[in-house]
Amino acid sequence: MRQLLFVFSVLFTTVFYAQNTGSVAGKLTDIDFNNEPLAFANILIKGTTTGTTSDFDGLYAIDNLDPGSYTLVFSFVGYETQEITVEVVAGKVTEVNVPMGASAASLDEVIITTTTRKESEAALLLEQKKATGIKTSIGAQELSRKGVGDVATAVTKVSGISQQEGSGSVFVRGLGDRYNITTLNGLPLPSNNPANKNIDLDIFSTNIVEFIAIDKTYNAANYGDFAGANINIISKDYTGSGFLQLGLSSGANTEAIGTEDFYLHEGPNYSGFYTTDYPDYPLNNYNFTTSWDREKGPMPVNSGISLVGGETLRLGDETKLSFFGVGNYSNGFTYKEGLSRGGVNVSGVPLSNFDFENYEYKTNTTLMGNIGLKHKQQSIKYNVLYLNSTSQKQMEYDGVINVFDDAPEGGGIIQRSVFDRTELFVNQLLGDHAIGEQFDVNWGVSYNMLYNNVPNRRQTTLLPVNPNDPDGPKSMQLVSSASANHRFYQDLNEDELAANIATTFKFSKNEDDEYAGKVTLGYNGRMKKVDFEATQFNFRILLRDSNNNLITQPVVEPYNVDAYFTQENLNAGLFRIETFRGNVNTPNALEPQFYKGDQNIHAGFVNFEYTFSPKFSVIAGLRGEQITQTIGWDTSISSSPEPEDNKFDTFEILPAFSLKYAINEKHNLKFAASKTYTLPQFKERAPFLFQEVNQDYIGNPDLYASKDYNADIIWEFFPESDEIFSLGAFGKYILDPINQVTIASASNDISWVNSGDYAMAIGAELEVRKNLFKSEVETDDSTLATVFSAGLNAAYMYTDQELDDEKVAEENSIINTVFTNKNDRLSGASDFLMNADISFNKDFSEDRNFMTTLAFNYFSDRIYALGVQGRGNMVDKGYGTLDFITKYQVNEHITLGASFKNLLNPSVERYQDTQDVDVMTYKKGRDFKLSLSYQF
Repeated sequence: MRQLLFVFSVLFTTVFYAQNTGSVAGKLTDIDFNNEPLAFANILIKGTTTGTTSDFDGLYAIDNLDPGSYTLVFSFVGYETQEITVEVVAGKVTEVNVPMGASAASLDEVIITTTTRKESEAALLLEQKKATGIKTSIGAQELSRKGVGDVATAVTKVSGISQQEGSGSVFVRGLGDRYNITTLNGLPLPSNNPANKNIDLDIFSTNIVEFIAIDKTYNAANYGDFAGANINIISKDYTGSGFLQLGLSSGANTEAIGTEDFYLHEGPNYSGFYTTDYPDYPLNNYNFTTSWDREKGPMPVNSGISLVGGETLRLGDETKLSFFGVGNYSNGFTYKEGLSRGGVNVSGVPLSNFDFENYEYKTNTTLMGNIGLKHKQQSIKYNVLYLNSTSQKQMEYDGVINVFDDAPEGGGIIQRSVFDRTELFVNQLLGDHAIGEQFDVNWGVSYNMLYNNVPNRRQTTLLPVNPNDPDGPKSMQLVSSASANHRFYQDLNEDELAANIATTFKFSKNEDDEYAGKVTLGYNGRMKKVDFEATQFNFRILLRDSNNNLITQPVVEPYNVDAYFTQENLNAGLFRIETFRGNVNTPNALEPQFYKGDQNIHAGFVNFEYTFSPKFSVIAGLRGEQITQTIGWDTSISSSPEPEDNKFDTFEILPAFSLKYAINEKHNLKFAASKTYTLPQFKERAPFLFQEVNQDYIGNPDLYASKDYNADIIWEFFPESDEIFSLGAFGKYILDPINQVTIASASNDISWVNSGDYAMAIGAELEVRKNLFKSEVETDDSTLATVFSAGLNAAYMYTDQELDDEKVAEENSIINTVFTNKNDRLSGASDFLMNADISFNKDFSEDRNFMTTLAFNYFSDRIYALGVQGRGNMVDKGYGTLDFITKYQVNEHITLGASFKNLLNPSVERYQDTQDVDVMTYKKGRDFKLSLSYQF
């Protein structure tokens, strides 16, 4: 009907205002996307600069044409250009409807590096506008414009989302890692860190991404372990003529490059492909071959190389075969210097007080490929992804180790060398099928394997020979803890099989010959096995020999610990090697600590979607989900012989509801409400002792799931195809929330508890994307644009939760807490978040353009850990970052780029608020990078 009205309006204009001229009008559709309207395609009259572009609904019109024969050229990036000759008759409209699809032939007039439909900001805004649910997407075009290199940084460009410092974890509307879910093409991903539910997003480079869909409201087709966001990474595939692109980059971090010498440790190579195991007979002989001491590393210059290519082959008129591949390697050096304090008491005195240095070297290797076969409305695609991500840290701490014991006047030295490697294999098979006119079937199967390895972590501790002379000679003489000097080996394996299938039945055709209603029935399954093992070799320093005589420990040079830990000194009885189970005389001493578990989720859902009118549409869904989580362990804290001895088993009914009211063509009003849940993680339930230099963590087997109630309302205004103004409000109410807390113990360990009866978060979000200046010039080959634009998104949140010591005591067998406050904000929640950017883009010709962006990000103070026993909360102080990115496409082959990140270089600070004591400070440094890409 809308198309007929559109044609009628053109005819009306023609009759009354141009009786001696004619018009051409019609609709463009995308045969590669189920004949959806193709927006923003170019329509030109060949040999002239007269033309137009199709609108949101694929409609176009060119009027006031003199009668005669014209050749119309229909083009869109990556699609086959169509040339159609039409006759224009005075006083009449010639209707030309054109289906368009990708071409396997070389398109000389198209530059393949130009963004394709699903990557562009305008196209993603169109999808956001049309969707009944509340969704946000960020595509490859915007990521490129803002110089974003990884997915973690990418999602922080969306309102209400911030990144946890020093990790790839994100907070969504004040809710941390446990409340989010990460998927790749709609199928779940495992975590690479036993401490987290989600995989670190910063290990995904953005050159594998077509766009990232961020659903902050729940849909019954998604897994129910959700309250913050479902972050769905859509990997690139390809429809277009063949291309191959080589990219090179180099850069540096100002803090790292400013060091006189950059130190790492022996063992790992610089490629990131390294693993090792402990030697044979490690308890009765000193067989460790890698050095305890730091070694001088390479010049800290970052580098990267990537190779990207794709091809589409036509196998007849209605069948195509497409290929896409990415290979990427990058590395980077960082250096942090500052202070680190732990165990600050009520009087403001820290138990430990260090100056620290942290040298870090990271690598990331990404290999991704996909192959897709499409025949008519049937398609099958296979994706394979391999990631190898590593972090090598050399950490050094100097100061008071224990104000009451070890080095109370300072002078204690702790060195820790850590190499952490994650390998992820993802295999996905996806299908999309249209069965007749009314049935669609979508399905996907994935098998993921994740391997996380910490091989040969080393820690040494030296104390002053005389505690009153902190600057004097050092030795092991006064070291009291066996674990103060250790080597640690950790392996985490996760295998996960997941499956999605959904069948959609369309019904009730309307007068526009479109179906108003849809019913979708589906199943989701996720079966995961987790196997975590760790062995720590403690080097206990001996003070007396077998005859009870005092042993005189020698002076040890801080950077020559290798001279102390030798076979000779082991034989001399200066130290003994043992595990938590015992020494060489203990039969099972080498049996590792472990926890093992299974998590099985099976769910069925139904979604009902109906468009009651062009203005009003509704989605109502219901999901039933069976969750079983079993875990068993044998650790230094306790043992549970069989996994079934600790089993979490529940069935959840999860309703979800969304509605949309289109006030007019440019304004939407949307509402959503749902119920979800939040599961505890394996690490949080297994009583395993994870030890950091300044903090220890222990699991709680009595944890249970939270229940979440969510509501959102938003108004959206789309002034132009690439502009948006939206204002929304949201609310979260959580029953039995899980919090990370400091437990009541002499060692101030951190654990996890259901900390109270409720928690809540309410807030408002604003998003603006506006072209401050825009002009377009039509040429024979393309449309050249000059655009000066600005963007802003911001979120303000109020959070509150009950903290109940009695509830914790009643529900937990081994954990107790003494909260400082009875109510407090949610951990990780900033009251205010903001992203802003200004961009300028200039097309000089079809294959030459310039782009530059200035981007600013800010988050306000947020709680890192809740205060206990009269101590204040540990709070991460808010700060802003400023980035400058520029790119210049020299010609159809060469593109140059430069980025300057964190230009303000603010101090990163964590403090304890009531006592007003800094517990951590450092600067990240400014990052500079130059890049070159060549397209063959």
